[in-house]
Amino acid sequence: MSPDILFWVFAGLATFVVGASKGGVPGVGILAVPILSQVISPGSAAGLLLPLYVVSDIYGLWLYRKSYDLWNIQIVVAASLIGIGTGWATAQFNNDNVVKLIVGVIGIWYSIDIFVRSRRNVEIPAKQADMPRGIVWGSIVGFTSFVAHAGGIPFQMYVLPQKLDKMTYAGTATIAFTIINVLKLPPYWMIGQINVDSLEKCIYLVPVALFGAWAGYRLTKILSQDVFFKAVEIALFLVSLKLIHDALI
Repeated sequence: MSPDILFWVFAGLATFVVGASKGGVPGVGILAVPILSQVISPGSAAGLLLPLYVVSDIYGLWLYRKSYDLWNIQIVVAASLIGIGTGWATAQFNNDNVVKLIVGVIGIWYSIDIFVRSRRNVEIPAKQADMPRGIVWGSIVGFTSFVAHAGGIPFQMYVLPQKLDKMTYAGTATIAFTIINVLKLPPYWMIGQINVDSLEKCIYLVPVALFGAWAGYRLTKILSQDVFFKAVEIALFLVSLKLIHDALI
């Protein structure tokens, strides 16, 4: 298979994954950069995919226009500005592998805690959205999202304990990351991760992103609430393992 064809195969798959994540399928979005990194550099992959995240986000805004938690969105987005600013200011020093390792370890720790509590039949009381936790986790969301599009895990760490219903959870995530991804566009352009060439490629991938978002939304609606959040927890564990694996090899 020629390099050009190989690129478009991996780009199409990564783009579909991006769209599906914005449609509400839990955990899959973080796989997009690793998939595309099989044929281009991780930095170029992140830059190419960001506009496609934004396109999928816009469709997701319409899909989840009635299902979201505004207070969570306000807290996470405001705090993410700290992380995005830090990521931008330290872009030349950032080490993707260190970020992936830290995020992966946090995700594994949280997954193990959930598993142990469930085995002991310990009922975990729902937590409320609050500013102190939100600022900490929202800042991490912004930084890890800027560096490696890996903001999903810290977002889950903050929001999952609140035990929102599945559509509110999916809508809150979609809308929050819509705003965060738009905020990332100017610094990505300024450091050269988005350029004219990458935008030209994005034009051909937009239909794939939109189809992925539609397919992801349909799947989210079909899944029962218990199955949905079990899928979120499993995805959190598997993606965390993937991040640790990528960081160490």
